[in-house]
Amino acid sequence: MSTSVSDYLAKQQQVNANSPLLSYFVAFEELYNKKLYHQLTIKLLQFIQNENPKNLVELYENFISDFETRIKHLSLVEMSSRIIDQIPLAEAKLQFIEKIQGKVKNDVLSNILCNIIIGQIKLSSGDFKGTKEIIETNDSLIDSEMGITTIHARFYQLASDYYQKVGNHAEYYHNALRYLGCCGSAGVDISESDEVLAQRAFTLALAAILGKDVYNFGELLLHPILKKLKPEHVYMRDMLNAFNSGNISLFDELKPKWSTQLDLSTNEIDMRTKICLLCLMELAFSAPSGVLTFKNISDSTRLPIGDVELLVMKALSKGLVKGNIDEVESKVTITWVQPRVLNKNQISNMKGRLESWIKDVNEFSSKLETRAQEIIA
Repeated sequence: MSTSVSDYLAKQQQVNANSPLLSYFVAFEELYNKKLYHQLTIKLLQFIQNENPKNLVELYENFISDFETRIKHLSLVEMSSRIIDQIPLAEAKLQFIEKIQGKVKNDVLSNILCNIIIGQIKLSSGDFKGTKEIIETNDSLIDSEMGITTIHARFYQLASDYYQKVGNHAEYYHNALRYLGCCGSAGVDISESDEVLAQRAFTLALAAILGKDVYNFGELLLHPILKKLKPEHVYMRDMLNAFNSGNISLFDELKPKWSTQLDLSTNEIDMRTKICLLCLMELAFSAPSGVLTFKNISDSTRLPIGDVELLVMKALSKGLVKGNIDEVESKVTITWVQPRVLNKNQISNMKGRLESWIKDVNEFSSKLETRAQEIIA
């Protein structure tokens, strides 16, 4: 053991003589002397993550730096992420983590985690351009990594935080859902307080409704995070159900509640356009033959008949449906509807249609066999 390390550990044992932390510094000295660096790394991570001690910068400078080349790269970066929390200036934080990144640059995940930490520092200091560059640079790297790890979760959390701050609802929604997906995966445990979860549930619901080209609400509706909504925001779940099923009646019934939310009230026209498109998708999905009349669409969407064709054209241009418009007959034939996560009612309706289709096929097959025998005879 070097003299400086020995002196530091001896001093810490004296300072913490009557503290629960004493056992840690005794263990540090024993493991360091025996050169059991793997066990020492585990003990250090336990110390840093569970005890949240002060003076981590001092711990790094006087102890960790002496054997950091023997520490697993990812563990070193994890330690560093806690150490920089005790560095007050953003510039000093960046200098520290960039120094660590230079030592772990040959390890892909460690390098990505360093970039994520740099992105978090830049975001907290208001450097949106720098944060965006970090996200765009590491997006493909994250996708190329097999499996789901805490690194994936932290990247999607950084991306969702960035898009929330710049007001990009759609990108926030997609990245926040990915973050939740990582948190729900085996081996990934990222706990958040009920207050944070309640706010995340509300912002997710808001982003889904206001997000440009977001027409799939099923995944969010099935996620348990919506149970964390505060009582005053529970109406947002009803709003999501209204959009998911294209239920304009429910949307209008909820107006007294959602109109109190400034972001929603100022975007009423866009919301109404979106729910009309979703209503058209639901009509097309439920129609047995895929044929809809202009009047049917007008009645369901509460749009004038003169606006129906424009609505269908918009749905076609966005790739929400495929089909053709018959202006002479004033009808629309839908041949395809964009896939979505379905709720139980939608699945039940689809099951009924499949059973009806199977019945029709069997009846036609039976008639064909009968006629074939007559022709042969």
